[in-house]
Amino acid sequence: MLNLVIIPVLAIIALLVIVSGIFIVRQQSSAVVERFGKFTSIRNSGLQLKIPIIDQVAGRINLKVQQLDVLVETKTKDNVFVKLKISVQFQVRRDNVYDAFYKLESPHDQITAYVFDVVRAEVPKMKLDDVFERKDDIAIAVNRELNEAMQSYGYDIIKTLVTDIDPDVQVKAAMNRINAAEREKVAAEYDAEADRIKIVAKARAEAESKRLQGQGIADQRREIARGLEESVDVLNNVGINSQEASALIVVTQHYDTLQAIGEETNSNLILLPNSPQAGSDMLNNMVASFTASNQIGEAMKEQNRKQAVKTKGKSNKDE
Repeated sequence: MLNLVIIPVLAIIALLVIVSGIFIVRQQSSAVVERFGKFTSIRNSGLQLKIPIIDQVAGRINLKVQQLDVLVETKTKDNVFVKLKISVQFQVRRDNVYDAFYKLESPHDQITAYVFDVVRAEVPKMKLDDVFERKDDIAIAVNRELNEAMQSYGYDIIKTLVTDIDPDVQVKAAMNRINAAEREKVAAEYDAEADRIKIVAKARAEAESKRLQGQGIADQRREIARGLEESVDVLNNVGINSQEASALIVVTQHYDTLQAIGEETNSNLILLPNSPQAGSDMLNNMVASFTASNQIGEAMKEQNRKQAVKTKGKSNKDE
């Protein structure tokens, strides 16, 4: 009866011991096997066997590319506090799993320490604007320092990136005001240039309009003069002299003007003098004026002629 109980128990124990000697290593990872606390071997992905009870899996190493984000606060050359987010992508070399497992207790802390050291050595040499413009230089410096330090521990630094630069809140507000003021300045310059173009175009249009208007007035007066000349010639042909003809034309225009004004029903204009004999008086006055003007002109011409003859005679006598 006792044998019937012991045999199944022993079978179960044996099965458990055999199963404990089998373990699985996942893809892109390695397992470190120790025997009585001493390193024995490194096992890669797949189904693996070990001596039950004697061999133990001491740990597993991730062979994938990993990323560690480090937030560093430091001061720039122009005394501005700024926070930088440094993203470090790293990987354990497959041939150096032993070094990565046994030489370094906490790789994240080690990488973080180096990032702090490099960033706080590089950024204080730069002004805030240079930090934004030369962030790749900071990333290269961090990458170079980490590679030199971590290779001996079996780690490769794949890439180092400065993913964020965050100045103090008041500094960001000041930078935004400067940017807004600069954009407003450019907008004002464009608005002023547009106004200048409009003013120049308007001035050119007005100048062209005045030129055309003056040309039209000149053409109009030229035609009026030509018409008056023809009218005077017609009146001279019927025995009316030039003075009388000119006066008659003016009087005729006077009455034409009165007629045009009278056709306007809503006009309040009164032309003085407007009595019936005004036209006759105007005609007589203009004829007399023209006659007197001609007489004065002839007298001045005669006087100038005598003066010229006298001057010429005196000049000949002196010779």
